[in-house]
Amino acid sequence: MKLIRLSYAALCSSLMRAGPALVLSSLAACTVGPDFVAARASPPPAVTAASSRQVLGAAESGIGMAAWWTALNDPTLNDVERRALQGNLDLGEALTRIESARASLRIAGAGGLPRAGGAASYFRERSSTNGTRSLASSAGPAPDAAGGDDPVGTTVAPPANAPFDLLQAGFDASWEIDLWGKNRRNREAARADAQGAIFDSEVARISLSAEVARTYMMLRGAEERLRLLSENRDVVASGLRIARDRQERGAATRYDAATAATQLSAIEAQLPAAERAASEARNALAFLVGSEPHGLDALLKNDSGRVPGAEGAVPAGLPSDLARARPDIRSAEAALHAATARIGVAKADFYPSFSLTGSFGLQSLTLGNLPEWQSRQFIAGPVLRLPFFEGGRLKGRVDLARADEKAAAIRYRAIVLRAWHEVDDALFALRSEDLRVRAAGQGVEQSRIALHVSQRRYALGANGYLDVLIAQRAQLERENELVSARTDRALALTALYKALGGGWSPAGA
Repeated sequence: MKLIRLSYAALCSSLMRAGPALVLSSLAACTVGPDFVAARASPPPAVTAASSRQVLGAAESGIGMAAWWTALNDPTLNDVERRALQGNLDLGEALTRIESARASLRIAGAGGLPRAGGAASYFRERSSTNGTRSLASSAGPAPDAAGGDDPVGTTVAPPANAPFDLLQAGFDASWEIDLWGKNRRNREAARADAQGAIFDSEVARISLSAEVARTYMMLRGAEERLRLLSENRDVVASGLRIARDRQERGAATRYDAATAATQLSAIEAQLPAAERAASEARNALAFLVGSEPHGLDALLKNDSGRVPGAEGAVPAGLPSDLARARPDIRSAEAALHAATARIGVAKADFYPSFSLTGSFGLQSLTLGNLPEWQSRQFIAGPVLRLPFFEGGRLKGRVDLARADEKAAAIRYRAIVLRAWHEVDDALFALRSEDLRVRAAGQGVEQSRIALHVSQRRYALGANGYLDVLIAQRAQLERENELVSARTDRALALTALYKALGGGWSPAGA
């Protein structure tokens, strides 16, 4: 099976025949596996057309995508966003994964460097009587040089079962020559993983900033709805007093007072739900900034009296390359890059590996003789390993790497496609909420006029109090609808900024 083209294999074979010096100087030319080519994702025509129809405002106001929430002109929101970026626990965890990825990159980078180390040991040994030393004993005493007695004593091997000391000290070194680029591909994959970890942290940053803004807008919407209910409760309570006073004077029936009391009870029944929604939103913001429950209550009392982002602050349009602006797309691209590089790592295992190894040290049976020059021992030389049979393990690794690369490519395309859908949905939602806010505002104006007329007619005795209560109920419904529309418009704006990659700076990646 040929894992690379014949011309490429022939080039590497020629380098091997040309000599070690040329091989070592031309290692970068023999890197097996496919090279990664970054893809480009152009905006679909439908999304581009939708963006061109969007009302623009950021070009004049100078809104920056990295801190888009500052365009909403809410100092309290800016403070909460700052605290969340500093104290959010999920974001802190994502940042620690960057450190882990960088440590893995350093480990991968050391794979192509020489290794060296030292060691010292002391062993008390005893050889087996029936082992290899019995061969030396059966060979008989060593003959002397002249066939007679050894003048310094006959050299006789110690008994096979005699224990002895063995002392050793020295160092060893090895270096695997990266002939086929396995280590380079491994470092390439680790570098891509490290970049992916950085982009993942930016994804967490975008999600955090959007979630903080979304929760803050829901809080302000709940507070505005609570304030609206309180004002209407006061108005209805005042009307109830008037109705009871008129009943006591005989100018009105008991029905008017009962109807007003019913309206007052209905409003008071909505207050606990609005208070609970506001309390839950405050606690949600406290959690997002890494604080205890009610930890932001003092800060959030600085109410601006409006829902930020309920009008204006629209982005200037789509970025020219959304794939560069959204970190989730760049993270998927980095994962695809890493998967592509690991194909080369798997392919390199099919080819011979060449290493230079050596060791030098001292060995002696006694501590006193260990420092002597005669105690030295060394070994040095090249090691060539040829994979002949691996039981399909190497081919399985290549197939696995290719499957991972295909999955990463599909995941990349899916994320890009989802990005365009999110942008298109956010643009449509923002346009819809703009129309809804406009219509709800007109409804509030007309309901106020209707209430004013009904109150005057009731004061003149031209109609009953029921007409006043109907007008009050209609006004409350129209005002609630306006608050909901303004809140939903702010949430749609947040979703649009998130879809466009707002919350980080691509230039700083």
